[in-house]
Amino acid sequence: MLSRREFILMSAGAAVAVSLPSFAQGTIKPQKAIALTQVFGDGVKLTAVAVEYNQAVSSAEISAKDFQVSGRTVTNVFISDSASVAEKAETGRFVIVELSLDDPNLSLEDKIPMANATVSTDKPKRGGKKWVAGDKPSTNLVFKDPQAAISVNHQSLTTTEVKYPIVDDFQQLIFEDQQTGKTLRYNLYVPKNHGDQPLPLVLFMHDAGVTSEFHRATLLQGLGALSWASPEDQAKRPCFVLAPQFDEVIVDDNSEASPMLDTTIHLIEALVKQYKIDTNRIYTTGQSGGCMMSIAMNIKYPDLFAAAFLVAGQWSADLVAPLAKKKLWILVSADDFGAFPGQNAITERLEQEGAKISRAIWDARWSANEYRFAYDDITAENSPINYTVFAADTVFLPGASKEGASGHRNTWRVAYSIEPIREWLFAQHK
Repeated sequence: MLSRREFILMSAGAAVAVSLPSFAQGTIKPQKAIALTQVFGDGVKLTAVAVEYNQAVSSAEISAKDFQVSGRTVTNVFISDSASVAEKAETGRFVIVELSLDDPNLSLEDKIPMANATVSTDKPKRGGKKWVAGDKPSTNLVFKDPQAAISVNHQSLTTTEVKYPIVDDFQQLIFEDQQTGKTLRYNLYVPKNHGDQPLPLVLFMHDAGVTSEFHRATLLQGLGALSWASPEDQAKRPCFVLAPQFDEVIVDDNSEASPMLDTTIHLIEALVKQYKIDTNRIYTTGQSGGCMMSIAMNIKYPDLFAAAFLVAGQWSADLVAPLAKKKLWILVSADDFGAFPGQNAITERLEQEGAKISRAIWDARWSANEYRFAYDDITAENSPINYTVFAADTVFLPGASKEGASGHRNTWRVAYSIEPIREWLFAQHK
């Protein structure tokens, strides 16, 4: 039975027991518990719990040893003026309990049935029929909200909200394409206080594993969209960020795309009419299937994008000749048994078409400074196309499996955290 100094947080299906310091037994009482999340390269995680009190408390009154979390490791406790890990204060109404990212089973991913599925599996079966562009898998990738229920001194509280920094800054909208008859869910970040100055737009497209009817799946799965919309990036490189949420397979291994290619282009055209977007600085990027769609778009619409960041994707080398005149940054891992040979074939074909390409082997474990030095080296060659490859065995987390497609997935876990590449993209103009 819980003592008078304890409350329980139910978070992501696990009981989280937090012992309150002595002041909580007086007039200062917890009013609300808020789950705080952060999206990393491998997805969203519960990283902290904000406990709001009815009165301000001071940092002198709390200690990390006063807070225990069942099933999680408390790494830090501090006072804040708001439910945010970014704002520390000497006094405030919030106690932020930070949790270790080394704890097991932190994923919030789940699968639920997809309406109007056209195939009976949630991914192509080995040796079976391959999916074709336009197929709808049997399940959606979704992300569970961390949940919390609190009891203290016989007072029960239930978590009333979950905060998703940066993700919450995106609008969830729907585009009805009259030309293709397709309906497309999309997430849009509109820069704050952008005024009358036209700004760039970055299109990010997710991989096939994120095919879903869940509107924000592409935002919660990794950093592909969020890296461009972070407060730090927006302060340096303000831009619109467009992240479609596809509910069908958009490309296939036959180098064919679904009508969603044209629908996405039509959406961009509609946004250009609605917002002050710099049409000379529209960029595309994507991982795996999203990378393949970026390639297909640049082939079919060669004059739309100023540049592209292509992550862990491939396409038929016989079709890519139009890319020889484009500005591209290509990134794959040597452990990616599909995209690595695929991009080797693509770059060889582009060189045959007269493209100048700079190549480099990078280490996915590098620090920010090491990436900066390597970036300076390759860009000093002034090539319109840069081809960087993560060296074998460098994309994996310590202790992680190296089987199957993990080399493929781990490429984009790291790719969108490399700021110099984002910087390069924004330096390109049509």
